[in-house]
Amino acid sequence: MLTLLVMLLTAINYQNNLVYGVTFWLAMVFVVTVHFTHGNLLGLAIQAGQSKPVFPGQRAEFFLRLAGAKRHGHRSVRVSWEGSEALTDIDQQSVDVSLFQTVTKRGWFTPGRIKVESTYPLGLLRCWSYLDLELRVLVWPKPLPYQVPPAAESDHSACSRGSLAGNDDLAGFRAYRRGDPLRSVDWRAYARGQGLLTRQYYSPETEQSWLDWSSLEGDRERRLSYLCYLVLEYAAKGDDYGLRLPGYQLDIAGGDRQRDLALRALALYGADESEVGKG
Repeated sequence: MLTLLVMLLTAINYQNNLVYGVTFWLAMVFVVTVHFTHGNLLGLAIQAGQSKPVFPGQRAEFFLRLAGAKRHGHRSVRVSWEGSEALTDIDQQSVDVSLFQTVTKRGWFTPGRIKVESTYPLGLLRCWSYLDLELRVLVWPKPLPYQVPPAAESDHSACSRGSLAGNDDLAGFRAYRRGDPLRSVDWRAYARGQGLLTRQYYSPETEQSWLDWSSLEGDRERRLSYLCYLVLEYAAKGDDYGLRLPGYQLDIAGGDRQRDLALRALALYGADESEVGKG
C-alpha cells in the first residue's frame, strides 16, 4: 500500500499517465487478490478424527478431514502447528491429512490450536485463522520389562489347566455314559454299527492372573510402567487377567477390549479418575 501511495504521488506530481495506469492496475490486482485469498478459505469445513493411543516418546498422529464448500474447490490450503504441517488442495470431495506431535508423558495429550492459512492465488497476501478442534490423544505408560517372581505369581494368579471338559479341539472318543450330552454322541459311528461313542474335546490351558499394584515395588510411574508391560505380555499370549489399582479394579477377562481398558486405566491413573473406566 505504501508503494502504491508513493507511485500515485509521483504520477500526480509529474502528470505521467503511464505511472497512473500502472498504479491503478496494481491497486486493482491488490483488491482482487484480497477477494480471492479470503474466499479461498471461506466455507472450508475441518473435522477432527480419532487418534490412536501411543507411548511416551512416540509421535502421535492426528487425523483431519477437510471438506470443500465450493465448486471450484480450495487451493493451496495449509494446516499446521509448530513442527508439523500439511499443504493440500480440496476439490468438491473431502481430503484427509495428518499432523504429528511427539508426546512425552502418559495421560491425555492436547496439541493445541491448529493454524489454517492460504496465500492463494499470487502469494502476495496471507489469510489465516486458528481453530481449536479439541484434539487429544491418550498416552499409555512407557512399558518397563518386569519378571513376575514365582511367589508373587502363586499369590496373585489362578490357573485353569487344560481339561477334556471343554469344547475347543477334538481329543478322541470314549464309550457312551448315561448323562452325556446327546450333541456329543458320534451318531455316524453308531450308524456304522460301532456302538454309542462320545466325543471328547480338549480345552487348551489358560492362565488367569491378577496384575496387582500392591505386589510391585517402586514409585507410582515405575509401577504403572511395570503393569503396562505385564498387560501387553498377557494380551499377546491371549491369557485372561484382571487389574487392581488403589481405588480401581478391572475384573478378569481377555481380548482386545480388556487390554484397552487396562491400558486406559493405567494411562489415566491419578490424572483423570472420572474417565478411567470408560471404554
